[in-house]
Amino acid sequence: MASGSPQSGGGVRQVALHVNFNDPERLNYVLNNAENIYQHYRRKGIKIEIRIIAHGPGLHMFRDDTSPVRERVSKLAASQEGLSFHACSNTKERMEKAEGKTLVIMDEASMVSSGIGELIELQLQGWNYIKP
Repeated sequence: MASGSPQSGGGVRQVALHVNFNDPERLNYVLNNAENIYQHYRRKGIKIEIRIIAHGPGLHMFRDDTSPVRERVSKLAASQEGLSFHACSNTKERMEKAEGKTLVIMDEASMVSSGIGELIELQLQGWNYIKP
C-alpha cells in the first residue's frame, strides 16, 4: 500500500458535504457535522479538507439576504483552516431569473459552475461524500 493512501491511515482526509435544502435546523446540523469532523481529525493530528457545496434550495445557506446561518458560516470560515463553502452558479442564475433581481452571495462562499457537477468531480477524485 502506498504511503499516504486512505487505506494506510496517512495523508489528508477530504470530505464533501452536500446541501440541497433550506431548513435552518438542517443547515445548522451540516455546520455541526463540519465542526465535529474538523475537531475529530485535528485531535488526531490529521489534516482535513471539508467542502460544503450548496445548490437548489440549499443556496439560501450562502445568500446574503436570506441565510439563516450567515454569522455561523462567517465564524467557521475565519476559524477552521481547510473548510470552504461553495455555491452553485446554475442555481443562482435560476433564482435571479425567478426573483427578478441580482443575488448577492456571502463573501465566504466561492462560486462553482454546477454544484452537482462539483460533487461528482470530487467523488471521482476520492473525496468522501456526505449528505446530512
